[in-house]
Parts: sequence; C-alpha cells; structure tokens
Amino acid sequence: MTDPHRSTTLSASSPVFPTLRVDAGSAVGFSARQVRLGVLAAVAACAALLWRAGLRIDPFARSNIAYYAILALGPLIRGWCLRDRRRWSLVLADVVEYYSLFMALALIGAVSSYPVAALSEGFADAGLQRMDELLQFDWLAWYRTVAAHRSLQLLGIAAYQSIFLTPALLLGWFALTGQRRQAHRFLAAFAIAAALTLAIYSQMPAVGPFSYLWHGPIPYMPVSELWQPDLIPALRDHTLTTVDVGQLRGLVSAPSFHAASATLYIAAAQRCGPLRWWLTAIPCTMLVSTPVEGTHYLIDLILGAGVALVAWFFASLLMRWRVRTAG
Repeated sequence: MTDPHRSTTLSASSPVFPTLRVDAGSAVGFSARQVRLGVLAAVAACAALLWRAGLRIDPFARSNIAYYAILALGPLIRGWCLRDRRRWSLVLADVVEYYSLFMALALIGAVSSYPVAALSEGFADAGLQRMDELLQFDWLAWYRTVAAHRSLQLLGIAAYQSIFLTPALLLGWFALTGQRRQAHRFLAAFAIAAALTLAIYSQMPAVGPFSYLWHGPIPYMPVSELWQPDLIPALRDHTLTTVDVGQLRGLVSAPSFHAASATLYIAAAQRCGPLRWWLTAIPCTMLVSTPVEGTHYLIDLILGAGVALVAWFFASLLMRWRVRTAG
C-alpha cells in the first residue's frame, strides 16, 4: 500500500541493502484505499458464496486464534515501523504489508473453494483423464515410481510445500529492494489467478487421479491425501455446514493452483537479481512434484499455468495504469 505517512524511500546506494537497478516507477504501488477496496471486495465475494452455499465459519473456533493474532499485530507492527522511519523499519513495514496481503488472499481463496465445491455438480475426472491420455501422460506410472522410492517422496513433499516458502522469499526481496510495483503486481496476479481458478473449477470439479485411478491398498499417501471424494459430497448434501479455517483442505483439482502459483513465482522471480535462479528452480521442482503430491492430472497443471499467464497479463496492465495515474 502507498502510505501517505511514508515519504522516505530506500536508497539503492545504501551498503545495508542490496544494490539493484530499478526504474523511476519501481516504488509505485496501489494506494492504500485501492488495496482496502480490493480486499473488502474479496471478503464480500467469499461471504456471498458461503451464504449462497449454506455454509458458515465459526468465529469462536480455537483454530481462528492465530489469524486473529496476526490481524491484530500486523497493523500495530507496521504502524510502529512507519513512525520509526529508519530504513530497516521501512523494510519491515513493507514485509508486514506484503505478507499480510498474501496470507489474506490465500486464506480467502481457500475458504471460497468450499462453497464453490458445494455449489458444483458432477465430476469431470473422465474427461480430464481422457485429456491426459491424449497427452500420453501415465499418472499411475508416475505414482508407482514415487511410491517405490522414499527419497522421491521426501523430495516431493519438500518441493510441494515450498508453495509457502517461495512467496516469502519473493516478497521479502521486493521489500528489501524497494520494488513496491513488483510486489503489488505479484499480489494482484495471485488474486486474479485465484478468482479465475475458482471460476473454472466450478465447471469441472474432480476427485483427482488418485481417487479415480488407483484401486487397492495404498503404498504411499501423498501430501494432499484423499479429501475430495468425502468432502465434496458432504458439502453438496449439507452434512458439512461449518468451514474450519484451521483445517482447510485442498479441493481444487482443475486448474491446479499449485501450477498457477509456480508459474507466477517464476514470472516474479525475474526481478529478484541474484535470487532469480533459486526462485526459478524451486517452483520448477514444485511443478514436478504436483502430479503425485497434489494428486493432479497433467491437464490440471497445463490449465493452471494458463490461468497464471492470463492473470500476470492483467496484473501487468493494472500496474501500468497505476504508474500512469500515480503522478
């Protein structure tokens, strides 16, 4: 957010912070009002979906305590940092802002997937599997290979869960180098990708290839486990009416949001200087792990990458408009 109380900018010549060549508009992001309106619109859309699906969130659940603590402490820490006005304080203020926005967007998207699943009909696994066959992708062979090697399982788990590590590094770098425009473009793209993913998912819900293709004893249980076959019917027939934000499960199969996220991470990493190659390699490993650990068809990943490219395009247009109008 562009804060009216913040007039000091980071100096690229400071020995404390990395040196990076940035253009004159690098510090221009969305205004505080624009960010608030965007978050409020996302919350309102999520609330409307929950109401339409007959779902609710228990505000007094113990699992909410961590979120309440972050909501309370985040603004306090950021406000203190802006008043302190030292360079490290301004960097920390940006870190708190970016991390809070990313967490809010991720949480809103995950919660929204529940009413979207509840309002959906049927399953698209047969069509998704046919697409994989046309692409000559054998999910069962991929799974058997991972199930037979413990080292591949451990590597796959680490890579799959890097979905939270990579954005922390990306946004931390943007805060450290004063690249507000890049941070806000990434966050805008993430929000747009989440909305597009949910819209497409509503038309092609699926239980995933693990549930659809595998029959018999399970030699290896992936990270995402087998939630869709139980949770989606329970949401549809209203036997499950309360969403526990502390126990959210992945319900979206197509498009794969892990694939969408990885594509966005790779795009954003190109502005991360010496970290670029690391922040490109980590999402690539996440993509490789996603078919098994996320129990996704290959077509899910292709759709997810396509969603990310569309989201990045529109986020870039938004940022160009913001830079033009900021003066």
